[in-house]
Amino acid sequence: MSELLQTVEWEAGRVRLIDQNALPAELKYVELEDWRQCAEAISTMVVRGAPAIGCTAALAMAMAARMLIATDRTLFLQRLETVASALKAARPTAVNLAWAVDRLMRLATETQGTTADLKEVIQETAVAMLQEDVEINRRMGRFGADLLPEQGGVLTHCNAGALATVGYGTALGVIRAAKEQGKQIEVFADETRPRLQGMKLTAWELIREGIKVTLIADNMAAALLQQGKVQCVVVGADRIAANGDTANKIGTCALAIVASHYHVPFYVAAPVSTFDMNLPNGSGIPIEERNPEEITHIAGERIAPVGVQVWNPAFDVTPACLISGFITEQGVLKPPWPDSLASLQTRNSAAT
Repeated sequence: MSELLQTVEWEAGRVRLIDQNALPAELKYVELEDWRQCAEAISTMVVRGAPAIGCTAALAMAMAARMLIATDRTLFLQRLETVASALKAARPTAVNLAWAVDRLMRLATETQGTTADLKEVIQETAVAMLQEDVEINRRMGRFGADLLPEQGGVLTHCNAGALATVGYGTALGVIRAAKEQGKQIEVFADETRPRLQGMKLTAWELIREGIKVTLIADNMAAALLQQGKVQCVVVGADRIAANGDTANKIGTCALAIVASHYHVPFYVAAPVSTFDMNLPNGSGIPIEERNPEEITHIAGERIAPVGVQVWNPAFDVTPACLISGFITEQGVLKPPWPDSLASLQTRNSAAT
């Protein structure tokens, strides 16, 4: 396998990102020098994937803290809170973004000392979160690999690989770990309309890693499962409610319904930080709606008739009853959900 991608890096006060809008044509990096540039990169999907945008936001907080000029601690915290609110608004669905920003705000509030002390602890913690993310993904991968067949097909949707994290990946991390164990896995990747992250990112990432991958259009998934070519489905998540309802890239719910019909296990791989225990169910998850041109245009060229109305939600919510298990860094959670999810409130608090 080739060297593992690192999506998010910190270099001498700058944030270095893989520009995911340039893939698969070009592996291009951008360097950001201001926290506002980080917010823009999150909003425009230069960086995407819940763990990756969470870590990018954390580094943006460190960058902002370095730049803030305040005569006292109270003013410093007030101005940092303004930055935090702006970052959390960049993409509303992925809870990892808010989790990372809130973690640093709590740390800053609880740390005693001068504003210089606060700046130092914020930067140290934000940078440490990068390696923490990779380690979490590797643990998650080891737990999840045991669920995959010794030989067979695995279907995934959107991109939940190294590109969606700092490195290694969630759903694709499970697949990577299975391959490292010697399992003979073929990945089927939905193209993931309308932004095509499955085609542009997942297929590119797996080819680069030497993992066998077959690209399909989203509407081919049912036929694939019907023919018995898939032994399990593994996807990522952007937010998971307290009852297990899960927000992920649009099209995930339909895939879960089909998997349930054909009795194919449907797994969600996500760190504990993706669970939002303050939301009782998925009806409270904010769903981002994006630019209609993502549907009406391809590569800048209009393909839809002028004047047509467009609905373009970026995510849907899969009911917990359709999910076979959650793969986390703490282990695999399985139904019944009230029992298995009850301990996550404590785990989530510990993770912060």
